[in-house]
Amino acid sequence: MANYEVTTYTGTLLYSNTFNNVYIKLVGTDGESHHTWLIDITGPLSFTTGAESTFSVSCSESVGKLLMIELNKEPPLIFPVDSWFPAKVRVKTPEGHTFHFPIYRWITDTDVHIFREGKALLVFEDTHALGKYAREKELKQREEDYQWEVYADGIPHCIKAENTQSLPLEVHFSFTKKIEFDFTAVQGLIDLKLDGLADNTEKWTDMQSIYGVFCCHHNDTSVYVQKHWKEDEFFAYQFLNGVNPMLIKRCSVLPENLPVKDYMIFLQGPHRLDEELKNGNIYLCDYKLLDGVETNTINGKKQYLMAPLVLFHKRPDDKLMPIAIQLKQTPGEDNPIFFPTDSEYDWLLAKIFVRSADFNYHELNVHLLRTHLLAEVFAVSLLRNVPMVHPLYKLLIPHTRYTLQINLMARNLLISKDGSFTHYAACGGEGQFTILNRSMASLTYSSLCIPDNIAERGLESLPDYYYRDDGLKLWDIIHKFVKGILNYYYKSDADVQKDTELQKWISDIFVQGFLSNEDTGIPQSFTTVGALVKFVTMVIFTCSVQHSAVNSGQFDFGAWMPNTPISMQLPPPTTKGKTTEATILETLPDVNVTVHGMAVLHLLSKQSTDFVSLGQYPEEEFYEKIPCKLIKAFQGDLEVQSVIIKNRNESLDLPYTYMNPTLVENSVAV
Repeated sequence: MANYEVTTYTGTLLYSNTFNNVYIKLVGTDGESHHTWLIDITGPLSFTTGAESTFSVSCSESVGKLLMIELNKEPPLIFPVDSWFPAKVRVKTPEGHTFHFPIYRWITDTDVHIFREGKALLVFEDTHALGKYAREKELKQREEDYQWEVYADGIPHCIKAENTQSLPLEVHFSFTKKIEFDFTAVQGLIDLKLDGLADNTEKWTDMQSIYGVFCCHHNDTSVYVQKHWKEDEFFAYQFLNGVNPMLIKRCSVLPENLPVKDYMIFLQGPHRLDEELKNGNIYLCDYKLLDGVETNTINGKKQYLMAPLVLFHKRPDDKLMPIAIQLKQTPGEDNPIFFPTDSEYDWLLAKIFVRSADFNYHELNVHLLRTHLLAEVFAVSLLRNVPMVHPLYKLLIPHTRYTLQINLMARNLLISKDGSFTHYAACGGEGQFTILNRSMASLTYSSLCIPDNIAERGLESLPDYYYRDDGLKLWDIIHKFVKGILNYYYKSDADVQKDTELQKWISDIFVQGFLSNEDTGIPQSFTTVGALVKFVTMVIFTCSVQHSAVNSGQFDFGAWMPNTPISMQLPPPTTKGKTTEATILETLPDVNVTVHGMAVLHLLSKQSTDFVSLGQYPEEEFYEKIPCKLIKAFQGDLEVQSVIIKNRNESLDLPYTYMNPTLVENSVAV
């Protein structure tokens, strides 16, 4: 007799347990075991949440090298079919070898489920007939489970699913995540409804009333924002280290539609404007993508969304300061250029219009499109085209956690016909899809790779740009890790070229995600290991670091509404000298728009208790020694970087924390 020691590990998620009878079959190169009931003296306690239970499976002779296991469960007479979440199975053979079978998915039926041994295998390495059969069967099922759908023309395609219940269970929120997310969404508005604010369509009458709402829903960063939001230095700071650090760029030649002359502006230092342009000290934010976007009607009133041009100067003391704002793209007498030397309220209102434009630009282009929608494309293509045994699947699956469900909820609850963004943002409705379409037209591969993006925008040497400093370092850390993993499995460029599953993955991304647009520069196939390493680095960076940078600070910078109005109710002034504080209050969004915006930003910024930080892998996917060592080294590099960031932040009035690895989530999960 050949006796095998089988250890099952039930997951630690709530309700991972089963009261059903669990059966296993061991399948090897030389045979297979009988369909064996896993039972011991503990009975149903063997498969309670978090349980580690060991059983004996006997065969008349050795089954050879283990290839896979088959698992299924049947309810005893008094119990219904329930759900079980096995984490993994470990098998020790009579020959003294140990085989690991990662599972990490729900088994909700009585069907037989096949799971492969944990060693990663490329498609051309999987030569055994049973391995090929299991691989093909898995991918056929995945093609049925993960289908593409066109949500709206001109934007990346998404998973086909009407609601969260129709998503495959393996991509659902955990019970804990779901309860917390639902509670936070509801509680955010309940707190505000207690004062009758969420249904109040009146205008704000004074800044103190806005502060009354703010002071009940703030944190240390938002308090800093409220104190400094009027200051020019802080206004400029937000373009470097706020939630949208992606638009500002160095300007060597002024746009033709921004007719700023030397005599109009005051530059600190000895140089003229043309000299400072040549010296690389002038910077620009151009919101031309918003020009002509159809705006929303909220509370029966047409809203306003500008397409500003904002000019900045890096002074001799290295401070970045705004020096000119033009709120519309076409120059003219009715489109004055505002300067810091104008009246207090003229200049302040111009900055508020810019902040409102930045909110709409950021939410749709920088946040929704460039992190959420792309992360979904990467995930769906992975789940459709790459089997669990593939090293790419093992490497990327942690970075897809919760993404499909959170995106489906965003489509249904935020940008749908009845969504919060549709109802309360300036560009809600038709305008939001105009912005998404225009953003897609300007999306490039290089803009998704932070080293290329920083170089293209000419921002290599701009001081106090913590997004750049932390982002470049984390890109290098991720790249080092990815290079180590992929070089271990792909020994040559030829291995990359003949990996048909890998090629299907990138082809689907190009077609379904980037709509077959060659101008994006997105590869349609991979021919070298180096090209693969860069692309996978971008995927992990986008799904973790980049999303954290543009998402986590939303409530910090938006809780004080005048700093980030989601809409504006009056057009900008066409002449200077007439704006008052009353004008600003009349222009800011109504009470209900304010509190709904605050509730959404609070929801999107809140960390859940089952948060998994970058580089942490609670689900074991790799079992080979070298990949496991690389993971440890990756985690060590992230720990060092976290300490560097914490030390730097100790000397800052406003710490930049959004790219601290301990606070960066592994995936787009909120």
